[in-house]
Amino acid sequence: MTWTTVQIALAEQNYVASNDLSVALHLALALERPLLLEGAAGVGKTEVARTLSLARNTKLIRLQCYEGLDASQAIYEWNYQRQLLTIRSAAEDGETGKAVEDRIFSRDFLLERPLLEAITQDTPPVLLIDEIDRADEEFEAYLLEVLSDYQVSIPELGTIEATSKPIVILTSNGTRDLSDALRRRCLYAYVDYPDRTTELAILKSRCPQVDDTLARQVIGFVQKLRQEELEKTPGVAEMLDFAAALMGLGIADLTENPAVLQSTLITLLKTQSDQAHLTMDVAARIAGKAA
Repeated sequence: MTWTTVQIALAEQNYVASNDLSVALHLALALERPLLLEGAAGVGKTEVARTLSLARNTKLIRLQCYEGLDASQAIYEWNYQRQLLTIRSAAEDGETGKAVEDRIFSRDFLLERPLLEAITQDTPPVLLIDEIDRADEEFEAYLLEVLSDYQVSIPELGTIEATSKPIVILTSNGTRDLSDALRRRCLYAYVDYPDRTTELAILKSRCPQVDDTLARQVIGFVQKLRQEELEKTPGVAEMLDFAAALMGLGIADLTENPAVLQSTLITLLKTQSDQAHLTMDVAARIAGKAA
């Protein structure tokens, strides 16, 4: 498999990947290394993992990171209710001691969370560790064993080694610096907003019914809008929503009706201050330059 093969496979699932991203994915697959994708929110990092799982016809396992995430939520935990019921039943039957302890701390009582689930699949899944920068720094230490040795150590049970190596994609929006130890274990690619040609290809791939003139205006408008001083820059998903809204309202030209154009900006602008900044006159001016 070459990087162009990866690019074509993603394109068949309607994901338009740049050459740099395709090379990074190819190397991650060939070297069996985790791939860290960093970039602004909305550039399609999470979608890479979903599309890759579809292209390879394998399971997608997602771990959504957040502040306070710990091992019990990400790796494993014991089924305490079932353990208590088993202990109670054993006591009623006169069973005590190590035999009961060995039973309640067996794999039958283990609840697999995403990281452990990913290394116990017969077929290598795609493991998406999404927005790792939202998790606490301490959580990164839990990841190191999984990403280095593809194994999980459980004190009561021992070490569980990977049945197969998952394809690991980590994403980060850059809200905090990640540790050097985590970065060293990953290949790295920065995913930027697509250029005009690439974003036009994305729009045509996802909305093939869009008129060519409107498609060019949409891309021109969104790309110029990203140059404005906004709190939340619209991403690719917002661009697709914007195009769908325009088509749904029967708009064929962005310059025809400034009032209707203004009303569709709710698909692009997600804060009150951004909507206040982009007045009808400003939107009309940008639309005129995009036409």
